[in-house]
Order: sequence, then C-alpha cells, then structure tokens
Amino acid sequence: MIYIARWKIILILITCALALFYSSPNVMSPGMRGWMETLPGFLPTKTINLGLDLQGGSHLLLEVEVDTVIRERSEDLVQAARPELRKNKIGYTRISSIPGGMRLKVKTGTDISQVKKILRGLDTDLEIIAGQDKQTIEAKYSAVALKRMQDQTINQSIEIVRRRVDETGTNEPVITRQGNDRIIVQLPGVDDPQRIKDILGKTAKLTFHLVDQGAGRSARSGGVRVLPMADNPGETISIQRRSMLTGDMLTNAQPNFQDGLPIVSFRLNTIGAKRFCTVTRDNVGKPFAIVLDGEVISAPRINGAICGGSAIITGQFSVQETSDLSLLLRAGALPAPLNILEERTVGPSLGADSVEAGKIACLIGLALIIVFMAATYGLFGVFADVALLINVALIFALLSTLQATLTLPGIAGIVLTIGMAVDANVLIFERIREEMRQGRTPRLAIDKGYSRAMATIIDSNLTTLIAALILFSFGTGPIKGFSVTLGIGIMTSFFSAIMVTRLMVITWLQRTKSDILPV
Repeated sequence: MIYIARWKIILILITCALALFYSSPNVMSPGMRGWMETLPGFLPTKTINLGLDLQGGSHLLLEVEVDTVIRERSEDLVQAARPELRKNKIGYTRISSIPGGMRLKVKTGTDISQVKKILRGLDTDLEIIAGQDKQTIEAKYSAVALKRMQDQTINQSIEIVRRRVDETGTNEPVITRQGNDRIIVQLPGVDDPQRIKDILGKTAKLTFHLVDQGAGRSARSGGVRVLPMADNPGETISIQRRSMLTGDMLTNAQPNFQDGLPIVSFRLNTIGAKRFCTVTRDNVGKPFAIVLDGEVISAPRINGAICGGSAIITGQFSVQETSDLSLLLRAGALPAPLNILEERTVGPSLGADSVEAGKIACLIGLALIIVFMAATYGLFGVFADVALLINVALIFALLSTLQATLTLPGIAGIVLTIGMAVDANVLIFERIREEMRQGRTPRLAIDKGYSRAMATIIDSNLTTLIAALILFSFGTGPIKGFSVTLGIGIMTSFFSAIMVTRLMVITWLQRTKSDILPV
C-alpha cells in the first residue's frame, strides 16, 4: 500500500489537472467565458446548467387526453368492420362505437361464430362478448391492450413535446411523465411561456382531403365531414371523410415566401409523393382541403398533377404563424390533445437567492471541514483538505462536461458529499493511529491503516451509491437532481480519499523518512 506505480502517479496527476481545468469555467466571469469560446474547441467552455429553481423559468403540468385516442381507435374499429361484414354478407341493424370498442347488432339467424371470427381478425387484442339475445355482440379491447395504448400515447406525447420545445431553442428543458396521464415540462430561462403554451396546445394533426362537391345531398352521410374554415369564421366546407394524405408522410416543412406572402413549403416521403401524384392527377380541377386540427386552413384547386414530392400550404398567415406551423409539422402530430392543468413562473431573482444561499452553505461546510481536519489530524488533515478541494473540482468538472442540470436539491447533494468526502480519510487516519499505538513503524502503520480500512470504506460508499441509484430510478425531478450529484460525489470522493490523499502521504513519507507520523 505504500508503493504506487509510476503510471498510477501520472494518471492521478493528470486526472487532478483535468478536474481543475474543466471546472474552471464555472468560476469565470461571463466575459471571460465568451472570450474562451473563440479559442480552440478542446479548451473547456461548458458550465453547469442551472435548473428551473435556480435560473428561473416556467413550469407546466400537462394532461394528455388518452380517452380521445381510445375513442378514435373505437371509431376506426367500426369503420374497419363495415367492409368486412359486407364482404362476408353479414346483415346487421346497428353498428356503433362504445368506450374501448364497438357494439354490433346482427339480424336474426346470423351465424354468431362467423361474426366473432371476423371481429377477431380486425384486432387480436379484442375480447368478443355475445349478448344473451344472440344478436348483440360487443368487441372491446382488453385491459392489457388499453394500458399499452395509454403508455404508448404518453410516451409518444413526451417525445413530440420534447421535439417541439427543442425546436424553439429552449436550453435544457426537463420533460418527464407524472402519474398515468400527465407530463411535467420545466423550461429554465423562459419567463414568458405563452408561445410555448400555444405550440404545445396544438395537436398539429394534418390531413389532406378532397372537397365533397355534392355537400348539399350527402353532408349527412358517413363519408362526409363538415368542417369550419380557419380564415373565415362562420364559413364551413364539406370534405370527404377519408384522408388522401396524412401528416406523418411529411419529411420536412419550412417557412417560405411566394409572391411576397408567407407560405409553408413541405416535402413528402416516397409513399406520400406517389399518393399525392395519383390523387392530384385524377382530380384536376377539383378543390383539395388541407385540414389542421379539425379546421380547413386552405382549400386550393388542383391545377395539375403534382408529382415532385413537394408542395406548399398557402393561407392568410403571418410570418410567425408560418414559422410555428412549420415547427409543428416537423415535430409531428400529438397522438392526443394536451390540457394545461398548472402553470408556474419562477422569477430569476428567487433563483439567484437560491444560488447564493447554496454557495454560502457549500463554503461554510467546506471551511468547517477544512478547519476540523487540520486541527484533528495535523499535516495529514491538510492532505485530506487538499484532496477535498480536488474532489469538489472533480464534481464540477463532471457536471459541466455532462451538461447536467443543477437544482437546489442538487446543491444539497453536493453539500452532503463534501461532508461525506472526508469520511474515508477519518477511517484511515484513525486506523493509522491505532497501529502506531500498537508499536508499528510509520511505514507499516500506513500500510495497515489503508489496507484494513479499505473494506469498511468500500462498504459504506457502495451502500450509499445503491441508495443514490434507487433514488434516481424511482424518483422524479428534484429527487433525480439530488441523486445525480450524490452519486457523482460518492465516486469522486472515493478517488480523492484513496488515491490523492495516499499519494500525498506516501510522497511525504518517502521524502522525510520520518519516524513520527503527524496524524
């Protein structure tokens, strides 16, 4: 234990130097950091990102309308069942959607087993229940299937929300699931969340339909929908229910200008381009409706086949509206509408107070530990204090490099780590004292002190690390921030206590060859 290989010494020194190097931007002024950004890219310029509670910003609690997705799946089930029943010549008197499925009433004498087989073929997750009257049949999604739909809807919503927020340029947003149907969105540095709310509040479900030119006769039929015109309140237009194209066929959308007016240009994938070409070629001279979230935003006339895979959306748009619409189309449509249940804005002054209080807590804790270690263990205590400073630098370097978000609980984790960082040195120094009292030589006392304290140090650090991992796995928001800083601090403190302090102790012993240990 009193010998350290040269390559280990070099590795320890390099690690300490890098820790100081990469943590340094956190103590520089903004002007100095801006100057360093003009230097070569390998130089450190990253700092720790401050969370919502430290930097200020906006907090949104969103509710996902999962029932809308289940209702749409039920309606789709009805639409899929109609042609299958007709193809198999199954007569029925009524067919309708119900929560989580569909209900069918067949004519007297119909083979129920055949109907069940047809319905099972629509979706393997359906549970088929026949009524006692031998005519009514219900096909409902199983509890497992409904839970899977719910999880898929929430996960997809989180991904779309993340894409939309990232497109706005917001730095380090925190987007997490809460409960069964809620999403937390934290936006550090955003003090006016209205535009974010407007962007998140739109489902952005884009579809393309042919306009029904016989609306007066067929508006009540199942194949026609009557939708409002977005640009002309009070005006409606009838469109064919079946969509020719959907928004998921878009590969890109960008704001642009045509004849001095803002427009949205978009490109389609291969399947969408072929279908768009076919539809426009077969319907030259007919109007074509572009529907966004249940409103017709444009209904241009098809002047000729459009087969290049790209097209434009025109309308009475402002420049900001075309930018936002392009953003929404690029990010994709939400699977279900979002409702804003809660909104909070944290002012930067409150965050600054938290940062200042955290700094004071860290400095006081650091100062008290430095004084205590030096007073209790003399020169070896000073070695432990130097290792403690290296440990703090390591924590800040890792948080900066990983671009982790530091929250107020995260500061608490750092303060706790500072207190725990010297725990290993206390165990080692006390063991060395005990060995000296038993008459060991300085070299043997140090050797025994490190080797016999190692098992206890590993055990204590490992159990704390397991607790941090559990907090990170099952916690949310602030709990995760605390667990991250605590986990990083445990690993860095182990390195600083075992490697850095031991290097200084052994170097001192080899140079002085003292018979008395200052511990």
